[in-house]
Amino acid sequence: MKSFLKKYKLHIIGGIVGGIGGYAYYHFVGCSSGSCAITSKPFNSTLYGAFMGFLLFSSFKINSK
Repeated sequence: MKSFLKKYKLHIIGGIVGGIGGYAYYHFVGCSSGSCAITSKPFNSTLYGAFMGFLLFSSFKINSK
């Protein structure tokens, strides 16, 4: 388990940061009419943000020696 966390540390951090960003977007911007697919519910916005954060942070590579 410890090696898994060490190997995918950057991916996990990206998902957490993205989830926080997705929820912040829902909270501060959101969708007033409720017809927006992503920002109409906090779960959708948080999940989308976590996925985008995961993809963004996974594009960086940590070189291990």
